[in-house]
Amino acid sequence: MKAKAPTIALAGISHQTAPVEEREALAFPPQELPQALARLRQELGAAVLLSTCNRTELYASLASAEEARRLVPLLLALRGAQVDPSRFYLLTGLEAVRHLYRVAAGLDSLVVGESQIQGQVREAFAAATDAGCVNGVLSRLFHTALAVGKRARRETAIGRWAASVGSAAVALAQRVLGGLEGRTVLVVSAGATGKLAARALAEAGAGRVLVTNRTYARALEVARALGGQPVPFSQLTEALAQADIVISATGAQGFVLGPQQVAAALPRRAGRPLVCIDIAVPRDIDPAVGGLEGVHLYDIDDLQAVAPPQGGHLRELRRAEAIVQEEAARFQEWWQSLDAVPVIAALRQQAEAIRRRELERTLRRLSGLSQQDRQRIEAMTAAIVNKLLHRPIARLKDGADLALYSEVLADLFGLPAEPPRP
Repeated sequence: MKAKAPTIALAGISHQTAPVEEREALAFPPQELPQALARLRQELGAAVLLSTCNRTELYASLASAEEARRLVPLLLALRGAQVDPSRFYLLTGLEAVRHLYRVAAGLDSLVVGESQIQGQVREAFAAATDAGCVNGVLSRLFHTALAVGKRARRETAIGRWAASVGSAAVALAQRVLGGLEGRTVLVVSAGATGKLAARALAEAGAGRVLVTNRTYARALEVARALGGQPVPFSQLTEALAQADIVISATGAQGFVLGPQQVAAALPRRAGRPLVCIDIAVPRDIDPAVGGLEGVHLYDIDDLQAVAPPQGGHLRELRRAEAIVQEEAARFQEWWQSLDAVPVIAALRQQAEAIRRRELERTLRRLSGLSQQDRQRIEAMTAAIVNKLLHRPIARLKDGADLALYSEVLADLFGLPAEPPRP
């Protein structure tokens, strides 16, 4: 009995292994996901692609752990990127399961405990499902990962310290400027991250919030919700002249803000410092902006210095890690039980074939039986088979000594060496 359950493998790059300038080379914008998933379906069969501002990870269901070596070259080829392979991590089996559980729980985030990652994992899973890229193993993996994330936030307080990357950006702005009271903030974005940042800024007491976006209607929508002021994108230079803080978080594939735009606004600022926080991946703000006099530029990697977990937070992290370990062990039990499926299927098929053959032979000799009596005899033979198979099947499902029991059953019952997985 050599049939085995599929192997789960993961290849990824994140804020823990690579700087933002390398991560952005592997970022997949939402509009490009369907094409990437179609390619992955052809190459791997079953895969999920998780791409956020802090990570790009490819999860796959493979026939063996050895096939995991294909994942990093495949990721690089999908984006046409040139990133040092040493920046990637490659995990298989239970390590890959635990990693995804930690990601969904916010334990592997740049801002530990942030809540956005749960939605991002859900969206990645939904996109793969829509693309026909998910099998039973990956479906179970991602459903349980989302449940682990919910449980960790429900049973611990990990989400109370930092709600999002946007709120961490606010904390950084407060640290640099000494407070937000009376400050003018310009938010360049109307997406989810931009909305969270704008809301956090308003709640932190910013004097005025300006919101701009290439689509003015989107900027107007966010500004109204926050009591802020929408600004046409064509008036970006004027907005830069007024702002004390710029937070940019668009989904653009190139720089939205360059040194020429910022330099044009500087003479009208009367020497006031300008803090620019770029939380987009790929980056929105040209790094050359940071070289302008009076401009302080930070990217998403700089947020790691904001409010590192300590004290009570560390205790909550340990509790969340314990939940991850517990749920990973539960997944492993289910996963190991899959190895028993081909053996159980072969055993049931053989027993059913014997039962059918002997039943038909007996019923031919008893031609005077009524239809009701025939049904009773059939039910009785099925019950006998089920009772005889109950104990060996229960032992196989337990997962303990699966290889031993499989070999013994194969020998005793003459089962095929490679039974088809149902």
